[in-house]
Amino acid sequence: MIIEPRMRGFICTTSHPKGCEQNVKNQIEYIKSKGAIEGAKKVLVIGASTGFGLASRITSAFGSNAATIGVFFEKAPSEGKTASPGWYNSAAFEHEAHNAGLYAKSINGDAFSNEIKQQTLDLIKADLGQVDLIIYSLASPVRMHPVTGVLHRSTLKPIGSTFTNKTVDFHSGKVSEISIEPCSGDDIENTVAVMGGEDWAMWIDALKAQNLLAPGATTVAYSYIGPSLTEAVYRKGTIGRAKDHLEATAFAITDSLAAIDGKAFVSVNKALVTQASSAIPVIPLYISLLYRIMKEEGIHEGCIEQIQRLYQERLFTGNEVPVDEKGRIRIDDLEMRPDVQEKVAKLWVEAVTENLAEIGDLEGYRKDFYNLFGFDVDGVDYKAETNEVVNIESIG
Repeated sequence: MIIEPRMRGFICTTSHPKGCEQNVKNQIEYIKSKGAIEGAKKVLVIGASTGFGLASRITSAFGSNAATIGVFFEKAPSEGKTASPGWYNSAAFEHEAHNAGLYAKSINGDAFSNEIKQQTLDLIKADLGQVDLIIYSLASPVRMHPVTGVLHRSTLKPIGSTFTNKTVDFHSGKVSEISIEPCSGDDIENTVAVMGGEDWAMWIDALKAQNLLAPGATTVAYSYIGPSLTEAVYRKGTIGRAKDHLEATAFAITDSLAAIDGKAFVSVNKALVTQASSAIPVIPLYISLLYRIMKEEGIHEGCIEQIQRLYQERLFTGNEVPVDEKGRIRIDDLEMRPDVQEKVAKLWVEAVTENLAEIGDLEGYRKDFYNLFGFDVDGVDYKAETNEVVNIESIG
């Protein structure tokens, strides 16, 4: 079939297998070009199919020659219907890993559930024995609690008062003002239940209980802080409370792993175009201005560049992992440089529909968004007939 992007609001409902495949190949080539990383050799990535999780799996495999198990929840293709992009990403990754002689297996299902956890533990036990790096990169708006059976839904809301600021519709380029009402009821608790650290800790506890963690094992979860421009709706909002909980969980996990000299870290990463960030008011405008400045400065990074630097310059240097005053790894250091943020703040005041194409990088934002779904990727023939039914080798 000829596959074209179909938009519904901030979501693309189709994805292109060849575009996703090329994206994965591009990331692999980037990692290979940067040289070997003396990193972990048996890696579990929870949330492995897109964004930072996918970049982590690629970096582990092709940077450190690691065996990887990826856990994700993606929609498989059927005749006439494309898969979700994460499915095609994972299929491409496994194919490339197997061609390179690397162990790579995947589990598709709800990572919050006890069933998928046990399936993963059984696979580790059978094939790898133990793991020495666990990446936690789940991004889901809902979580069915495996103990209580309660379905929690996260919300993106300010706390205390209505938030009003600029945003942009990145499809049309229209800059407008938006107001978001403050959270109420159980919004904070539900958001913490979905996006906080409880499930991360459950994974580590389950691995530890079955002796599947290698001595000195490291686990890393990903977070974001961002600038003062976005803090009311992000870091000081409901999501911020969840991120606070995630960060506190890292210390608790480290304490629980003392006997094996294991450690848990939260890595604070850069603002990037993701399916989730595209739906957050204010963020697309901020990112389009940020991209313009960071590209001009020659310091722009995508997911794969971020994770390669995280591994090469933070996690696996042979020395103690550098952290900030709150114990967090900061790989958002280039984004948060004072000179970069000063320029963003200045452009923010100036930004209107008429000048955004000139002062921002809306085209870069749009391209990155479409790339998420395998569209607008250089070197792909989108007019060609494409087989939408692609299997993941270890799933079949």
